[in-house]
Amino acid sequence: MSMIQKLSALTCALACAIALPACNDHSASDAQLAAGQGDALPAPAQPGDSVTGMSSRPGPGEVPLSGTPPQPAEAAEPADRVDLLNPETGLLPDPAMQPAGDAASAGLPAEPTPQDAVAVIRDYYAAIDSGSHARAYALWSDGGRASKQTPQQFADGFADTAHVVATIGEPANPEAGAGQRYIQVPVALTATRTDGSVHRYAGTYTLHRTVVDGATDEQRAWRIASADLREVKAAE
Repeated sequence: MSMIQKLSALTCALACAIALPACNDHSASDAQLAAGQGDALPAPAQPGDSVTGMSSRPGPGEVPLSGTPPQPAEAAEPADRVDLLNPETGLLPDPAMQPAGDAASAGLPAEPTPQDAVAVIRDYYAAIDSGSHARAYALWSDGGRASKQTPQQFADGFADTAHVVATIGEPANPEAGAGQRYIQVPVALTATRTDGSVHRYAGTYTLHRTVVDGATDEQRAWRIASADLREVKAAE
């Protein structure tokens, strides 16, 4: 081998010796970057945090970093609905299985009260005073037949009555029988006849209603069963 060839070979060997560490450094750096070490960007301090230290959760109108839209939070169950849940089945109660409760909550007609009986007597004399004898007759039980008169006989009995004023007292003596209810309503009357004479009466009306199953609304309502009225003579 000539001197020139030896010098060229030596020069190449020296160049390779110098370049090898640098190559190794680059390879190490590449490996560190691939492994997330060395001078790579710092990893988030906590899951869900960005490299800037700010939350990676998008703000209003922002697109999340992952490209997946945020999932809406589940709506909270209303407190009043939760309280109604059956602890055993986790279901809401069936209204059809609830206790009937009072008549109003069960959707049934309200039961007539003693004051409803008073209202019947008030309507009765209001009808007589206005000459509506058929309406007054219908306020007796059994379609008026409890008065023991026909509609015509009933009307004729008030033919000479020009005006009547009734003072109604508090209902009393309620009685309950088998499917029947009774109550008494005291009354004081001042009747003016067509000839101008004034007559006064006092007494009691007994009202009745039926409470058996299958009774009609008319039968369940208070109606006049009987009357015990006497004329009050003026003191001499």
